[in-house]
Amino acid sequence: MTRATPTTLVVIDDHPLFRKGVADLIAMAPELVLVGEAGDGLSGVAVARQTRPDLILLDLNMKGLNGIQTLERLRKTDLDSRILMLTVSDSEEDVVAALRAGADGYLLKDMEPEEILASLRDAGRGRLVICPSLTELIARALRADAQPVRPDSAGLTPREREVLRLIAEGISNKLIARELDLSLGTIKVHVKHILKKLGVRSRVEAAVWAIRQGAADDPPG
Repeated sequence: MTRATPTTLVVIDDHPLFRKGVADLIAMAPELVLVGEAGDGLSGVAVARQTRPDLILLDLNMKGLNGIQTLERLRKTDLDSRILMLTVSDSEEDVVAALRAGADGYLLKDMEPEEILASLRDAGRGRLVICPSLTELIARALRADAQPVRPDSAGLTPREREVLRLIAEGISNKLIARELDLSLGTIKVHVKHILKKLGVRSRVEAAVWAIRQGAADDPPG
């Protein structure tokens, strides 16, 4: 039986003891492999570009480049890594800012180690990972700020509804492309149109909004 290729990770966090703890946690899971770490944003971008990991774990509050600035720099590179915030902050402002800057997930450092590990495994499989306690916060922020359009009144095409359903299931663009037998570029165009029609700024917000509105239960087409 062929063994699955392990998920590679880079940790960017300015606390050495926390990086050590994450490294020890990852070492408990043979399907996860730590390939690099950095104590600041600039070094983190360089390490990520050198190692090209599947996942990047990024702290929010760091000296020098903060987490949002580091995230924005990473998104300007040619990396296809999924970027997860792993931080102590559960403030609405920080969570929404991270998601709108392109974070693929948001985890809190006070989660149980087993929960963090399970989330990393899920992210490695291309799933959306958001600390459960934050989903209501995100939905509330959407209602108060973006005031998004309900999926059933957004004028989505049948294909866009199908893509939205898969986004709501927490599936990455790459896996959606594989599922629908379409190119990654085509899926990105669909996602861009979906975000514009819904009035949200990130695919994670679209996923949370679709779930809250029940769009994830609608049959495609």
